[in-house]
Amino acid sequence: MIPLPHPPRRISLANLPTRIHPLSRLSAALGGPEIWVKRDDETGSDLTGNKVRKLEFLLAEALDQRADLIITCGGVQSNHCRATAIAARRLGLDSLLFLRGEDPGTRDGNLLLDALVGADLRFITPEQYAARASLMAAAAAELRAAGRRPYVIPEGGSNALGSYGYVILFEELASQSAGGGPEWDHIVCATGSGGTLAGLALGAKLAGRRGDGGSNPAQAQVHGVNVCDSALYFRARAIEIAEEFRQRFLPESTAPLLAAEEVSVIEGYKGPAYAVPYAEELALIREVGRTEGLLLDPVYTGKAFHGLVEEVKRGRFARGERVLFIHTGGAFSLFPYRLDLVD
Repeated sequence: MIPLPHPPRRISLANLPTRIHPLSRLSAALGGPEIWVKRDDETGSDLTGNKVRKLEFLLAEALDQRADLIITCGGVQSNHCRATAIAARRLGLDSLLFLRGEDPGTRDGNLLLDALVGADLRFITPEQYAARASLMAAAAAELRAAGRRPYVIPEGGSNALGSYGYVILFEELASQSAGGGPEWDHIVCATGSGGTLAGLALGAKLAGRRGDGGSNPAQAQVHGVNVCDSALYFRARAIEIAEEFRQRFLPESTAPLLAAEEVSVIEGYKGPAYAVPYAEELALIREVGRTEGLLLDPVYTGKAFHGLVEEVKRGRFARGERVLFIHTGGAFSLFPYRLDLVD
């Protein structure tokens, strides 16, 4: 039995707990499992999305280290970069964002909000982005030499400390289930950097080892739907984050926390490339909006939910099971894709 470790210091950024509600009409139309949604898009209005749970821990550490500037990276329409820039400014910190892709010239969606809070935007090539860790480290060294105190957050906030935000999500789920809510057979999320998937997989396993009685959301099997890279990559990434988590928070434990077979990644729904939507996904985004009033985005949640729906049709999720979809946000990135979404 390995208890959940005492959490590191966090600051309050997210509106928690986020709601859970059923997608009744869509579930009935599919004729399979009950599909519910965990509304982590409601963690805030401008700080919306899953990254805020991670930033509560990451930015607490930045403040403890007396940082005055945050460095991070992502795509041009990165939800993570937008959330980081806004949260940093709210705490009185500057931000430097390395954005993969060409400068579009206009400021729209997440990029508009980055600019509004005064983030330093640096557009880099895909080749440069492949070396993002060393690029950010070099920028941090240069800034330190100039007298600044930078703190580097990896892509998506996906490291052991950031993943803690989703490890402890299971405490929130247990509290909501204890109030008479349903228990889950499956939990599904988008995965684009691996931290949310790793945190959920770790949280399920560690909560299951607690054996604290009552409803047990850890009975659920966690699945990530990759929106870039491959299932093989994200299994390896989740295991890497889990090992970092063990070393940092459970050093007395010598056994690996996650094995490859414990990390489920549903592949086949990323489309042509990261942040490039495809016709079936766009049609589903419109359908879900018009059926349930739920807004999905073309980069993350649209692809992940399309994967969930298609896997229901293929029989992965059985009739009568309960599936919880973690809505990780992304509404601001709908606007740059408006010409693709309006039929």
